[in-house]
Amino acid sequence: MMQQRPRRNRKSETIREMVTETRVSVSNLIFPLFVMDGMGKQTKISSMPNIARFTPDLLYTEVEECMNLGLKSFVIFPAVEDALKDKEASYSWDPDNFYLKVIRGIKSRFPEVCLMSDVAMDPYSSDGHDGYVENGEIINDLTLPILGKMALAQAEAGIDILGPSDMMDGRVGFIRNVLDENGFTGTSIMSYTAKYASAYYGPFRDALDSAPKFGDKKTYQMNPANKREALIEAELDEAEGADFLMVKPALCYLDIIHLLKENSHLPVAAYNVSGEYAMLKAAGEKGWINYDKAMLEMLLSIKRAGADIILTYFAKEFAMKTKNGSV
Repeated sequence: MMQQRPRRNRKSETIREMVTETRVSVSNLIFPLFVMDGMGKQTKISSMPNIARFTPDLLYTEVEECMNLGLKSFVIFPAVEDALKDKEASYSWDPDNFYLKVIRGIKSRFPEVCLMSDVAMDPYSSDGHDGYVENGEIINDLTLPILGKMALAQAEAGIDILGPSDMMDGRVGFIRNVLDENGFTGTSIMSYTAKYASAYYGPFRDALDSAPKFGDKKTYQMNPANKREALIEAELDEAEGADFLMVKPALCYLDIIHLLKENSHLPVAAYNVSGEYAMLKAAGEKGWINYDKAMLEMLLSIKRAGADIILTYFAKEFAMKTKNGSV
């Protein structure tokens, strides 16, 4: 006779809920939003259904809608016109930068929200790379002062969490020193600790028109074949003053999320990236999968792997389902 019957703990919805080990909450999610300069415009992103670029006035409305659904954390990405881009990404710290004005605008209208930024050269660089380019090479140490200026400008605008996404060596420590020397000791850093050179970023680059003008990003983003290397990056970021560690992408790197969670006491974030979002949307539109169930399963897998925080384009939809009781 069997003494152990695991199915007894699955026999009713109430019992299954009682013994659920992993839960995704709206409070775990950060919603990425795209902003462009102008007024009264919203531009659809063809490769990311239901995601758009907003001018600041419409972005404020979008933030308010999300807050009414319980979402309170956002990461903002700027779509910058080519005419404003140069080799030094100097527009990134220009006082007239619309991105910095949007940060101020959101924080003044909705002081309770948590705003995360993007710290990297590529949205502002005429070369489309995350670092300074010289003779076809990305120069690590010439990039750091640029990132420092960018980070300081964002902190001054009121950002809560800086997100260095560039993968330059030493950038977390450099930015932490700049912040501390200028009195921004309370501004957090969520480092893109293990950011892989992935094929899943395509739709995001459509959204910002930020693809590299030459080559690829393999000399600074991580090799998808490498796992232990993520521990090196995590140890460095933690020692340099990071407050959160991030893995990007999420779905193909669940083992990396778990690895960092098991080896660090810092909160671990995962970026459920644009390609992961787009492929689920496409399959759902084709009727090949049950989109709603697959979305929930995907988020659950990321949380189960060890992510405390998930940056995801599904955040608003998830919040809507939570609000109406379907999650």
